[in-house]
Amino acid sequence: MKKEDRMKMAFAVLALCVCTQGSLAAGPDCRAIDSTSGRLASYDAAYPRPKIEKPAAVEGDRTAYEDPFLAEDARTRSKLKNICRGC
Repeated sequence: MKKEDRMKMAFAVLALCVCTQGSLAAGPDCRAIDSTSGRLASYDAAYPRPKIEKPAAVEGDRTAYEDPFLAEDARTRSKLKNICRGC
């Protein structure tokens, strides 16, 4: 065999291997299932939901809520008391 023929043969085998990998990696055909619940179960099995960890609730560490507008509201009220209202 010539060197060119060996290269062509190696390229053909490599191309064949690449093409078969894509077909083997294909997932299940969920669209072909007729029953609704069976189709949904197929999609759920093929694409599971990611698990999200919820932070644990800490009891007793909560501080009392402080309204950030209380101080500003008190200052505004004190300024309004000093305004003359038609004397």
